[in-house]
Amino acid sequence: MVAVNSMVGIAATDIDIANTAADFKQMLLAEIAQAKSRVYISALYVQDDTAGREVLDALYQAKAKTPTLDICLFVDFHRAQRGLIGQKEHGGNRELYLALEQQQTESINIYGVPVKRKELLGVLHLKGMVIDDVLLYTGASINDIYLQQAGRYRLDRYYRLHSKALADNFCEYLQRCFIDSALAPLLNRGVLPDAKVVKRNILRLTKLLKSSKYRPFNYVRSEDIQASMFVGCGRRGNQLNRVIRDLIRSSRDTLVIFTPYFNLPKPLLRDLDAALKRGVKVTLTVGDKKANDFYNADEATFSTVEIVPYIYERLLATFIARRQKHLDNGNLSLRLWQHDDNSFHLKGLVVDERYHLLTGSNLNPRAWSLDLENGVLLDDAKGQLVDKFTAEFQRITQYTRTITKPSDIESLQDYPDKPRKLLKKLRMTQIDRLLKRFL
Repeated sequence: MVAVNSMVGIAATDIDIANTAADFKQMLLAEIAQAKSRVYISALYVQDDTAGREVLDALYQAKAKTPTLDICLFVDFHRAQRGLIGQKEHGGNRELYLALEQQQTESINIYGVPVKRKELLGVLHLKGMVIDDVLLYTGASINDIYLQQAGRYRLDRYYRLHSKALADNFCEYLQRCFIDSALAPLLNRGVLPDAKVVKRNILRLTKLLKSSKYRPFNYVRSEDIQASMFVGCGRRGNQLNRVIRDLIRSSRDTLVIFTPYFNLPKPLLRDLDAALKRGVKVTLTVGDKKANDFYNADEATFSTVEIVPYIYERLLATFIARRQKHLDNGNLSLRLWQHDDNSFHLKGLVVDERYHLLTGSNLNPRAWSLDLENGVLLDDAKGQLVDKFTAEFQRITQYTRTITKPSDIESLQDYPDKPRKLLKKLRMTQIDRLLKRFL
């Protein structure tokens, strides 16, 4: 059993799953259009592109329609102030936020959350979108590819949970940690605090986040499915990490794991090996290196940061080689996802067809110890979500191939010259240890 301190009931009929990124975009826009009391969105970023502007325009329209509507967005403080990789002169998404706010008669609030002093050392990875009493839970941020604006998409999971208790708890956490604390400045109004103030506030916020949790539910509906919420920041005392480990260690029959970037922390690898040893049927679905958002097939424009997908593939090859017997006896099933030039971003766990963990955590060392992460756990003791999850799983695995041995994926010798030479150099200098720590 998974030990959970606070749970609240939610009916199976109040849980829906969008089929595609495009469907999720329409779901989000439809919810915003009919919002009456509040819209609270937490995402890594809301991009200055077509989809990002469409969502922001929808929010301003909703505010104009209902001036009392409480609209608050929470994005990463650092990411909002820089351009995309390679756009050094770009001022980031904040330029759009400022421009839109000046053009409107009504105001919305866009807060920048600085999880650590530098983006490399931790980001806002707290996911969720509340519209009135609905919580939309996805690992997706808001931009063209996440919302399938122009054909291409980044596959994620898209859950709609109609629960006032979950929505209230999510908003209360954002209000308490970021607004009431006054440690997350507004990005779309005024001048940002100077560097000294930002540094001081980040230290205070980091301390707050490492000790903060969702409040226990103070009212419980008696429903068949029980839901609980978790948050974690940092290696020590991380509530979400503990729940993830508890889920894997409690598995008895089946364990499904989704992760886009294969680099499991050592504790999770130990837990996974123990599950395999006791006969649990483990299904691991991972993104192919070509489905990584850093992948670049053009050697002429290949840059150092684009070595990342190749590092993940080498880690996966090592994992396969060391667990060949489990692949051979059928205890371990490994699926690699790739569909055209689209990318793979979904994550989560399903244990014994009962426990469903929805999370933005990539289940890697960075998520484990650096970023601010959260998750929603659904305990489906009566199996009412089995059909919905089975349909979701079939959609996810439609573009996967089964891996049965290391030679089923490319070797180092198969790589183009630039990534192959760079990987050899990284191995020689041991920089790969540093890279794996932050990936």
